[in-house]
Amino acid sequence: MDAIDQAIIRYVLHDARATYAQIGKASGLSAPAAKRRLDRLVAAGAIRGFTALVDPQALAWHTEAFVEVYCTGNPTPAELRQALGAIPEVVEACTVSGAADAVVHMLAKDIPHLEQAIQRVRATAPVERTESAIVLSRLLNRPRV
Repeated sequence: MDAIDQAIIRYVLHDARATYAQIGKASGLSAPAAKRRLDRLVAAGAIRGFTALVDPQALAWHTEAFVEVYCTGNPTPAELRQALGAIPEVVEACTVSGAADAVVHMLAKDIPHLEQAIQRVRATAPVERTESAIVLSRLLNRPRV
């Protein structure tokens, strides 16, 4: 991956709906050359897809939390993914090192909605218990590279 590829990736992270002409201008290429480079990045798997980023505030989901999940036994990541994937308020989940088995990022309309969602997480096998930290303010939210 060279500097031109990195410029293309930076630009589509900024605006996934950009035209090839805009991408080309930002990376010093013509529109057809930008399209070829972008197509190669997609084919190589460097860019896995294009998506819309929806502001949870616009959906009136104003409450978010990071929840540590502690499990009984030794569930596999696939088992945790399946269990947590059924809960729409879980927007991100990662297995982690340390005492917790996973950390879950959750979004909800308000505290009662969040509490209900956390209860659904706790009721899921193989979850034993959770510890939650409610987000007070978001300091940074960068696109992932």
